[in-house]
Amino acid sequence: MEPLLRAADASLDRLYLAVGGIGCCVILADRDGIPIERRGASADDDTFDEWGLWTGTVWSEDSEGTNGIGTCLADQRPVTIHRDQHFFSRNTLLSCTTAPVYDHEGKLAAALDVSSCRSDLTEDFVNLISVTVGDAARRIEADNFRRAFSNARILLAPATECSASTLLAVDADDLVVGATRSARLALGITQQGLTKGLPAADILGDSANAAEELGEAERGVIQRAITRADGNVSAAAQTLGISRATLHRKLARFGIRRPH
Repeated sequence: MEPLLRAADASLDRLYLAVGGIGCCVILADRDGIPIERRGASADDDTFDEWGLWTGTVWSEDSEGTNGIGTCLADQRPVTIHRDQHFFSRNTLLSCTTAPVYDHEGKLAAALDVSSCRSDLTEDFVNLISVTVGDAARRIEADNFRRAFSNARILLAPATECSASTLLAVDADDLVVGATRSARLALGITQQGLTKGLPAADILGDSANAAEELGEAERGVIQRAITRADGNVSAAAQTLGISRATLHRKLARFGIRRPH
């Protein structure tokens, strides 16, 4: 969980700043329903500790019945369990809003929960907290994904309902080597497909224009080299490992103009 915790740190702080002043605590639980990180006001610590909203407590459905963290993990969907919707009477003073968090391989990794000890939470306010928790969970997924594929280009996937966590990781050969869960669902990407290798053009571009020619690939390499060299043919030729005369011929053949 350590990589996910590092990726989640800033989002947990932001989420607590949004809800901590109204008697809420923020919890990140692992896939077994055990809180491993939390944020809360020191004035509320005794109350939340007594109610078990603390690191190390087990909140799985097997242990606590219907509850925000456990039910979210069991159903793998966002849930709000408000007061007497909890299974055990000892938990009916709580209002818990929870969203699942998926790792860089699209697997369920954690649950992000905001729990309140206030008795005057309205339905509209609970709905607002639910949206905030969902957005924070997606930010954690996106940050964790970027860290997991730090050597790849991270692209926002073209999807009908695109979110900040609908991301693809593309390597230097323009092959998709990673995809978040939302990207996998939106684009039909499977782990088997990623293992075999998926050309980014087949996913991001028009399928009718996905076919590539060797000449066009060569033209792209030369164009990038001459641009990086700021139009200096000698420097670009050295980078490409060819002679200056050869590069001049290729520039003429492909109709590439040097930048000035």
